[in-house]
Amino acid sequence: MESPILRGVHVRLEPLGLHHVAPLAAASAEGGELYAMSMVPHGEDAVRRYVETALAWKAAGTAEPFATVRQGDDAVIGSTRFFDLARWAWPSGHPNSANAYDTCEIGYTWLAPDAIRTAANTEAKYLMLAHAFEVWKMQSVCLHTDARNTRSRAAIERIGARFEGILRSHRLAADVTPRDSARYSIVAREWAETKAQIERLLVLR
Repeated sequence: MESPILRGVHVRLEPLGLHHVAPLAAASAEGGELYAMSMVPHGEDAVRRYVETALAWKAAGTAEPFATVRQGDDAVIGSTRFFDLARWAWPSGHPNSANAYDTCEIGYTWLAPDAIRTAANTEAKYLMLAHAFEVWKMQSVCLHTDARNTRSRAAIERIGARFEGILRSHRLAADVTPRDSARYSIVAREWAETKAQIERLLVLR
């Protein structure tokens, strides 16, 4: 399946590649405490390993990683990805059996400091969710964040994702401790309402 390029007004999401290593390293260089609760790679060696891992997941068919590029100046300002892409075992001949995927997670999302609190994250989520529900015909999309990360949780809630609960010791945290994750999701029947809500947010930008 060909990797999509998702284009918006403020950003475009283009398939992640090794040519993004240097600009991503530059984008994360000044993050400091902004990244205290996020797994953000620093330095070209760490970014290269990050990209190589994402590409291995893509080759395995479980992820679609992107570089986030600002439309105004073509600057690489971060990264995000679909991952844990999964298909369900629909009965043969079922209308949904031909869908590309049925569920996934959106994550590994980070932005350069100068792109935080702009329209970049909101529009990137909009582009990804629209692709998931309208092109891939997914049934659900989930998002997880460190339960302590109030900024990230507020951003997820702001776009209309539903809080499902806390997954205890769910993943390794950025501070190398077992992380409790706040889990959110959007399901297909909610997408029209969620889409309208995100579009209202983008008009305000």
